[in-house]
Amino acid sequence: MEKNVQQEQETVKNEEQSEDLAPAEKAEKEGQGTSEQSEEQKIDPFKKLQDDLSEAKDKYVRLYAEFENHRRRTAKEKLEMIQSANERLIVELLPVIDDFERAEKANASKEEKEIEGFMLIQSKLKKIIEQSGVKPMETPVETEFNPDLHEAVTQIPAPEEKLKGKIVDTIEKGYLLNDKVIRYAKVVIGN
Repeated sequence: MEKNVQQEQETVKNEEQSEDLAPAEKAEKEGQGTSEQSEEQKIDPFKKLQDDLSEAKDKYVRLYAEFENHRRRTAKEKLEMIQSANERLIVELLPVIDDFERAEKANASKEEKEIEGFMLIQSKLKKIIEQSGVKPMETPVETEFNPDLHEAVTQIPAPEEKLKGKIVDTIEKGYLLNDKVIRYAKVVIGN
């Protein structure tokens, strides 16, 4: 029995020694691990700061670009608003200009002195309209029909073969305001 007790004590001592040895090995390994971790921690904050800096720069560049785009867009919108501010008034004056042109054709047989005042008023009105950026559309005969500029009122049999699908006559002049159509030219197309 004593032998059994001694054997058990020796077994317990061996186990304790092995347990004591394991923590020491563990500590060595952990020591190496902590030194590796400390190196990583030394590198990691620097890398983290670099990443944060690059992220902040990226956000700044994007924000600056967005601001520049907004500034350009609002400046363009203001310019367009200023240029077309009188569009409604001009569109309402276009029939008056048409009436002046019809009256000029009707009075073409009269002497200039008889219609001098009338011609003066017409020229002043045209000058004011031109200064506002309004230009009459040129739609001569044989011009190709363009639905972006012309409105086809009717089609007639083409007097000549070369006039098929082209403008034969202009019923009402079209006008542009700063290269934007404010009234389409009403035309007759050859069929």
